[in-house]
Amino acid sequence: MSTKSLSHIDSNGQATMVDVSDKAVTHRVAIAQSIVSLPAEVLVQLVNGDLLTNKGSVFQTAIIAGIMAAKKTGELIPLCHPLGLDNCNITIKLNDENEAIISCKASITAKTGVEMEALVGASLAALTIYDMCKALSHDIVIKETKLIEKTGGKHDFRRA
Repeated sequence: MSTKSLSHIDSNGQATMVDVSDKAVTHRVAIAQSIVSLPAEVLVQLVNGDLLTNKGSVFQTAIIAGIMAAKKTGELIPLCHPLGLDNCNITIKLNDENEAIISCKASITAKTGVEMEALVGASLAALTIYDMCKALSHDIVIKETKLIEKTGGKHDFRRA
């Protein structure tokens, strides 16, 4: 039997914000990743590792959108604490399988972690790539978004 329980449900089964009053302030870092599979119709438009459109650079726009989204996570996800991030960095690289690998690293010195901020940043960057490229093909697939690692809280996590 597991001793773990859902953190956003109180003893009466009601939704609640987690009380972080008694938690220690620590440096917390989270890294999340989204993978976007790009079809040939999109890849043929690549110039120097980026896609250039009338709207601008797809990857640079996606990076900005992801950072903006990470900063607004507390407004987007119910019961998420509003946080002032110390830093948020997003990178986008193409791999050999014609996928854009988006990595979002968020950090803060606070009483609560930044996993959701990293996940939201990576997700919105992926959605921005889709939005900016959908005129070329709707066969773009956002394959997965996952937490890669988190440090600085009660429990560290690193995906194997």
